[in-house]
Amino acid sequence: MAEITAALVKELRERTGEGMMDCKKALTKAGGDIEKAIDDMRASGAIKAAKKAGNVAAEGAIAIKADDKSAVLLEVNSQTDFLALQDDFKNFVAESVEQAFAEKLTDAAPLIASREAAREALVAKVGENVNIRRLVRVEGDVVGTYLHGNKIGVAVVLKGGDVQLAKEIAMHVAASNPEFLNPSEVSAEAIEREKAVFMQLNEEKMKGKPENIVANMIDGRIKKFLAEASLVEQAFVMNPEIKVGELAKKAGAEIVSFTYFKVGEGIEKPVDNFAEEVAAQLAAAKQ
Repeated sequence: MAEITAALVKELRERTGEGMMDCKKALTKAGGDIEKAIDDMRASGAIKAAKKAGNVAAEGAIAIKADDKSAVLLEVNSQTDFLALQDDFKNFVAESVEQAFAEKLTDAAPLIASREAAREALVAKVGENVNIRRLVRVEGDVVGTYLHGNKIGVAVVLKGGDVQLAKEIAMHVAASNPEFLNPSEVSAEAIEREKAVFMQLNEEKMKGKPENIVANMIDGRIKKFLAEASLVEQAFVMNPEIKVGELAKKAGAEIVSFTYFKVGEGIEKPVDNFAEEVAAQLAAAKQ
């Protein structure tokens, strides 16, 4: 019987989502065999499916389903980009976003639950981990969307204007990925951090300069930061002579919100070091 270590319990918890004591009991019953413990837990109904060991799903696709008044953005992850281009995966994604849109879902949880059997069947067929990660539904007076390949998806909600304008702004968002809609949304903390970084990088330049000159330098940097970070202040990618906010205003529109999805955003991917792996194998062979 293998030793039931804390690391083994932790791995089973991460792969099943079950509590520590339940994982320890399952491992004890399975004699320390984690795969058997997972099979036993599935057989007893404790879990439906477990993540494949070490299989981080950070690739995949973004899908969008929309009409002129609403849109659903969905991210489904796979382990490899190769699978994301295959028909089995594409069909799973298409069926999932169609269902989410038809049922007017606003959260991924019910979709994950209802699509679990289909997900398990796909995983069994392709041999890769697949996960429905996140879903957002937006609604408004005018909704425009843009899908860049299958990697970036954007939805823009306008008050006034038309769908074509909303789509063009969505294309801009896909290209520039602003952090905020308006400068007023930028927190004081974020501004202070930017100011501190600027002062540190330009310490030598500011030495000996009058306070008003230093203040102007800092003010200029903060204005640039707000313009870079805020959608309405950014230069429109299709016509840099006009800001995005001005573009909307000229068309009699106001930008209410934008949603930006990029595949794998925020997922920590494992980094394999081949040299270290070979060295470890050589060291083990010498023992």
